[in-house]
Amino acid sequence: MPGAESRLSLKAHAKINLALDVIGKRPDGFHEVAMIMQSVSLHDTVALSLGGDAISLVCNRADLPCDHTNLAFRAATLLRQECGVSQGVHIELTKRIPMAAGLAGGSTDAAAVLKGLNVLWKLALSPDELETLAARLGSDVPFCLWGGTTLATGRGEILEPLPDFAGYGVVLANPPLAVSTAWVYGNFQRLVRPRPPDIPTMRKAIEQRDFQAVTGQLFNELESVTIPAHPQIAVIKEKMAGAGAAGVLMSGSGPTVFALTADLAAARQLADRVSFEPGVALMIAETVAREEI
Repeated sequence: MPGAESRLSLKAHAKINLALDVIGKRPDGFHEVAMIMQSVSLHDTVALSLGGDAISLVCNRADLPCDHTNLAFRAATLLRQECGVSQGVHIELTKRIPMAAGLAGGSTDAAAVLKGLNVLWKLALSPDELETLAARLGSDVPFCLWGGTTLATGRGEILEPLPDFAGYGVVLANPPLAVSTAWVYGNFQRLVRPRPPDIPTMRKAIEQRDFQAVTGQLFNELESVTIPAHPQIAVIKEKMAGAGAAGVLMSGSGPTVFALTADLAAARQLADRVSFEPGVALMIAETVAREEI
């Protein structure tokens, strides 16, 4: 029976984007962005068990590949290669975060693997070293290492922690669509915006814990790509707003839509008032602090 020092279980939290501004195309092919990202209580569970000399992965979702195409598997492979580790690990992934949903489900699983194996393999990598490896896996993975409330710039890998915006309710509506982040960014074009995103004002609202100001500044420039391709997202937003949500936005590249409420009780009440077409998954969560990740 393996001892406690060879096993570890971690929560891998989903994220939402309170603000997402696409600044332009970079020479490396990525897009320059400015985002305010927020962790929520919805999470996957990543259980790691050391043993043997191979990396293996199982998942409760039969439709999720468990091979080298899985980001959690790739995280373990990258860490082992970079640090010269010969020991193997078995990864058991319990998915609750919808896939290809704009909630960083794959990125957060990969981040949990990096953090957990840094402990189990006794690598003693610094936060900066972990972030450098995380950025090689994906733009959202560095944020998912630490979570909380964060300003992310560059292609998403330059992180500046902000004061926690924890304890607010979140209603998430995920339609039965899989949206490719690469496709969304590949089809992004700068349009004339009726209201340009104001990251500094959003940041100030968060620092002051001004809930109404935050909901008034919600903005996601990727809606200009995803919603025309999937009009049902606009319908979900309209229904949430019609049910009394203070602020409604698509998260990331979509298709998940979230509504912010003053607290968890208000989120439950909003969820009871809103009705969607069959197949739309409704989830209730709350924003969480960095220290809870």
